[in-house]
Amino acid sequence: MPQNLSEKVLAKPSQLLVVVTSLPSQEAAQSLARMLVEEKIAACVQLSSGVQSIYRWEGKVCEESEVLLSAKTTTNQWPTISSVIQKNHPYDLPEILAFTPEQYSEQYGAWVSSEVNS
Repeated sequence: MPQNLSEKVLAKPSQLLVVVTSLPSQEAAQSLARMLVEEKIAACVQLSSGVQSIYRWEGKVCEESEVLLSAKTTTNQWPTISSVIQKNHPYDLPEILAFTPEQYSEQYGAWVSSEVNS
């Protein structure tokens, strides 16, 4: 890795991170969302209900209605947020995905960082 690229990566330890998981009910999603915000692991969590998931589990094709949870946090919170989701998730194998937006408003990024790193 070129020296300047390495420095750029290290210079942004608090880059915005969007963490996504799906839950079986609105109640389960709200409970996890509140926990993430109250414990300052995420600055904001959005819930999208009515998501239809079709997947194969243990050799069987399943169809379920789920609630999608999208948490805004920072990259340095990844070990904590992924662990908290894993420990508090009702599924045996929860989907836990993280995305780093290429572009985002500097003010929004600063707010998220101040909420989760205070």
